[in-house]
Amino acid sequence: MATTTQPRTGMKPATSLSNEEILRYSRHLIMPEVGMEGQLKLKNAKVLLIGTGGLGAPLGLYLAAAGVGKLGLVDFDVVDFTNLQRQVTFGTTDVGKPKSEAARARLSNLNPAIEIISFETQLTSANALELFKDFDIIVDGTDNFPTRYLVNDACILLGKPNVYGSIFRFEGQATVFGMPDGPCYRCLYPEPPPPGLVPSCAEGGVLGVLPGIVGSIQAMETIKLILGRGDSLIGRLLLFDALGMKFRELKLRKNPNCPVCGTNRTITKLIDYFEFCGVRGEEAPGPSVQVPEITPRELKARLDRGDDLFILDVREPHEYQICNLKGHLIPLGELTRRVHELDSSQEIVAHCRSGKRSAEAVDFLRKAGFRKILNLKGGILAWSDEVDPSVPKY
Repeated sequence: MATTTQPRTGMKPATSLSNEEILRYSRHLIMPEVGMEGQLKLKNAKVLLIGTGGLGAPLGLYLAAAGVGKLGLVDFDVVDFTNLQRQVTFGTTDVGKPKSEAARARLSNLNPAIEIISFETQLTSANALELFKDFDIIVDGTDNFPTRYLVNDACILLGKPNVYGSIFRFEGQATVFGMPDGPCYRCLYPEPPPPGLVPSCAEGGVLGVLPGIVGSIQAMETIKLILGRGDSLIGRLLLFDALGMKFRELKLRKNPNCPVCGTNRTITKLIDYFEFCGVRGEEAPGPSVQVPEITPRELKARLDRGDDLFILDVREPHEYQICNLKGHLIPLGELTRRVHELDSSQEIVAHCRSGKRSAEAVDFLRKAGFRKILNLKGGILAWSDEVDPSVPKY
């Protein structure tokens, strides 16, 4: 069953609603499961959202609309055009603005009666405990493994519920971690996957409506925790397949040997999560392996003077249709069985969208005996920025 959160000690809880609030929340108040008592619980609740993007957008909108009295927004990113396909908090005029501030403005307009605090900062081991301590519930709307482990561990150390969600392409999942006798994120994933094994949404894509569905589920779970109503997802991992329009559920159990929430805990403070996940340089956009590179301007100069270069495009066919450099398309996943299509005596320049996949291709080909091969630094995105702005970015 769900567990009701209580106002923090030392703070006087609200005991009434104004006439305007009664009108605003009237559809809640006439439900016996919410009523005046439940709406006051919402008004006294303090929820911190980690991320205001894909999952954070429906989370922020619905929690603000529901009357959660204090919402914290943690995000250090700025709004980009590519966000608008799914991050419905933002509009075209918000492009270039800090996400936390743009979200705060939108949510304040949606519900001026609540307190919204924006934290334009990256969540780190140095600030997580301080940011979390004044909130009742932490909602994880992040998209990378270091931050997920950080959120989990900080919640366990402080005894805070962690309402978790994740999305990729057409699939999503949600659960509630960090409750007494319930599992935590490390119980489900004791170790992070090797770097590069799981592509990001920027690399693999995500259907725009998917975060709306999963984020709404997270918002529902958060509200249920506040109200103390219904059956929570504690101990249950909800899996959603959008293409099949199917939900299924996996039982989760607390791992007694979990290093952070188990009986004999070995993690008693926050660690370096980028190192733990094998990530260097704060997940810099550059390649994960070091290979010889050529810049877009250098490539353009060599093509202009007629150098005999073979352009190898290791993206997927649907990406090639978006934009291309008229290169020879061999997707990275097919390279091992199609390597015979390449001439090792010819100078090759490999590229992808951002330079990561092509770096892996160059590394593989060099180990296979190719010596005259370079990686296009920054990929076709850098080519668009530095050489030909008519090439669309995606």
